[in-house]
Amino acid sequence: MGNATILRKLLLSALLLIAAALGSAAIFLTRYTASSELRHAEETMAAQTRILLPALAALAPAGTQSLEAWTNAAGIQTQARVTVIARDGTVLADSQHDPATMDNHAGRPEVRQALAGATGTAVRHSATLDVDLCYLAVPADLQGQPGAILRLAVPLRQIDVAVAAVRWLILRASLVAATFALAVAFFVSRAFSRRIRRIQAFAQELVNAEYSGTLASQPDDELGSVARSLRGMAEQFRRMLGSLADESARRKALLAGMVEGVLAVDHDLRVTFCNSSFARAVKANVPERIPVVEVVRDPELLELLRRVIASGEPARRRLTLPAAPGRVFDVQGAPVGEHPAAGAIAVLHDITELERLERVRKDFVANISHELRTPLAAIRGYAETLLDGAAEDPANSRKFLEIICRNSVRLGDMASDLLALSELESEREPPPPEKISVREVAVAALRTVENQAVAHNVDVYAGAIDDVHVMGQRFRLEHALVNLLDNAIRFNRAGGEVRLEAESVGDRVRVRVSDTGIGIPFLELPRIFERFYCVDKARSRETGGTGLGLAIVKHVVERMGGTVSVESSLGKGSVFTLLFPAG
Repeated sequence: MGNATILRKLLLSALLLIAAALGSAAIFLTRYTASSELRHAEETMAAQTRILLPALAALAPAGTQSLEAWTNAAGIQTQARVTVIARDGTVLADSQHDPATMDNHAGRPEVRQALAGATGTAVRHSATLDVDLCYLAVPADLQGQPGAILRLAVPLRQIDVAVAAVRWLILRASLVAATFALAVAFFVSRAFSRRIRRIQAFAQELVNAEYSGTLASQPDDELGSVARSLRGMAEQFRRMLGSLADESARRKALLAGMVEGVLAVDHDLRVTFCNSSFARAVKANVPERIPVVEVVRDPELLELLRRVIASGEPARRRLTLPAAPGRVFDVQGAPVGEHPAAGAIAVLHDITELERLERVRKDFVANISHELRTPLAAIRGYAETLLDGAAEDPANSRKFLEIICRNSVRLGDMASDLLALSELESEREPPPPEKISVREVAVAALRTVENQAVAHNVDVYAGAIDDVHVMGQRFRLEHALVNLLDNAIRFNRAGGEVRLEAESVGDRVRVRVSDTGIGIPFLELPRIFERFYCVDKARSRETGGTGLGLAIVKHVVERMGGTVSVESSLGKGSVFTLLFPAG
């Protein structure tokens, strides 16, 4: 539509210019033709007067009738109106009108000029004939006597006919010239319009980042300069769009790959962006432009976002979301844009594990303090008793020293277990696994607990142990089996039994340690793998247990890709089952 308007404007401008030029030419040529025809008529009449003057002077004095006959004959000969006027302005004879009815002509311009001795000319409307005439008057001799005026007049119809013919010629020429000029103007204007359309189309496509077209070369004129400037701007624009697209892609990839949930909202608390971590946290599909309150119905989060937008200052809060029960988030909010903020962005750090580890740390500190307090108090008490004089009593001093030794051993065992547990938990990249013979490890573990079994009067048996293999670290698997066997012996009755078995079950290896000991209450089973957890704390202290053995077993088995489970009946015994992928 715009290009058509430009084309119409160009054609209209060309048409006006052509019309003005041809109209001016027509006026000039018409006036020139009229002037030329009038001058030609005057020259013709002057030549005719030069012919008629001698005849008028030689005219015999035969009265008015002979003069009228002469004027009529002269009028026919010259094809003009011939008039003879006396010096006083009286019309003596006229070839086309009765002189008796004509006014005195002394006041006519051409007559006055002729009376002054010059050739008089005039163009005016004849009241007598009611036509426009061109007059020419000269002094003349009448019948040999001076003082008369000979006047010739021709109607302007001849001049009008000539002018009309010229006008028609000019009109036809103008039509031809105008048609040709308009055709040229049309093609030039259309070419100009096409160039504008190409430039316009190119400019409109610039907003499309994927557009790779270019603008054809243009002539070296003002529009060509615009096209070249637009091409240069397009290259810069493409580079800028490419940079922005790369930056946006990097930013989206960074935000999408973040473990933390990211939520961006506008001034009206409508979602403008969120990553997949946030969607998983709220357990919902979050479309853009949806109000936050429809996604997260948490007043604390909404209040934080409102405060950030209103104040333009960052804010931080720790909260839990109704859509993610049991999980704790540290939310950091920051404004988007200058104050007043156009929106806000919130980053949700899931600190549930940190909270759990903090609780574990506190429990660990409390447990270790409690576990260390008892043997240290016993060692200190009995040592002070010996220092106060009990060393003089051989029987009691030996008993006190045995208690001190037993508690020292317990402290050493606790330190060893803590060190082993710390190594397991701190290993981010465990050593490369090796192929382990379960039979060899089981035999080694049984030999390790032989003396302890004899001391507690417990029989330890090696059941059916198949020649199976698993992948892992040999010393850790042996440590886990020794801990299970040690617990089975410690918490057994005199004359009880402990059995170790290993077999292949499909693509897995099952290792079982069973005993006929005191058993574990059903409600205590879920917690027995916690650090420092003891079912019977009094007996654990009596037998020298640290409360860390089963925690070490669980860590070792899980590091090897396996699982550990327990079945127990109070008063009948327990069965610990380890399942490993076959090596």
